[in-house]
Amino acid sequence: MDTTLLAFAVLGFVAVVLLIEGVYLYWNSHHGPVVKRMDARIRAMSAGGHVSGEQMSILKQRLLSESPTFTRMLMRMPRVHRLDLYLQQSGLTWSVGRFVGYTVAFGFAGLVFGVSAMHLPFAIALAVAGAAALLPLVYLRGKRAKRIVQLERQLPDAADLIARALRAGHSFPAALGMVGDELPNPLGGEFRIAFDEINYGVSMSDALMNLVSRVPVDDVRYFVIAVLIQREAGGNLAEILGNIAGIIRERLKLLGKVRVLSAEGRMSAWILGLLPFAVIAALSVLNPDYCKVFWEDPTGQKIAGIAMAMMFFGILWLRRTVRIRV
Repeated sequence: MDTTLLAFAVLGFVAVVLLIEGVYLYWNSHHGPVVKRMDARIRAMSAGGHVSGEQMSILKQRLLSESPTFTRMLMRMPRVHRLDLYLQQSGLTWSVGRFVGYTVAFGFAGLVFGVSAMHLPFAIALAVAGAAALLPLVYLRGKRAKRIVQLERQLPDAADLIARALRAGHSFPAALGMVGDELPNPLGGEFRIAFDEINYGVSMSDALMNLVSRVPVDDVRYFVIAVLIQREAGGNLAEILGNIAGIIRERLKLLGKVRVLSAEGRMSAWILGLLPFAVIAALSVLNPDYCKVFWEDPTGQKIAGIAMAMMFFGILWLRRTVRIRV
């Protein structure tokens, strides 16, 4: 074989290998697991917000969006940092800018679907677009509610683990680190963030208050209050945490019974709330002329408006009936 051709083949092979390695290193440095874990911890500190106000403000501005221009626009929105905290509490990796983008995209898709597919008047299509724009918020609320349930179920085990660690002679920060290592996510990750904040110089009270901000569970608030009071007044913290774990388990047991007894009412609320919308959407697609009376005739529009208002109040009433707090 020609020596020049062989040299070109070897150099081409080396160039391809180096190109693949360079692409992998670039991707790993921007989207690798270590970067994602670091970004999640920075985002958690940004949402918690009790440390170094100027520095935390910079973190919030950087995390709201990938684009600096869009970030400046988001900073003018009211309660934008509360939305950032809401996203953090849901466990999603979305930024505020991404959430806003999803909302706009779903709203535009709902408008196009209402005008082109369902042949609705523009005013009704705008209402459909508004309902579609709420879908990311509904998904966010569902993820947050599911994560809160997981946090509530893991908290008694965390309190017991901290109590056993204290009885064995470990310090309270070390016990937090043990919970972060032993328990799975989501609660294990939250305690690991609190443990890291303490190691990085944040005071114990600030780290625990950040934990309360990130975890919207009343039992976590009671847990933190008990720890802070014990640090000021003294007492047997291990025994206190053991009693808190027992109370939480009994409350979760009662809550499970309540959910079982109210399952039929909740299912009825979902069916009665969604069935009319599903039927009218199917009829509008399959036979548009059949439903035109509700969009074009003045009497039909009044009937549709009254029906929507009655359904709205009915859904609210069913929701308040089956939503029992324990």
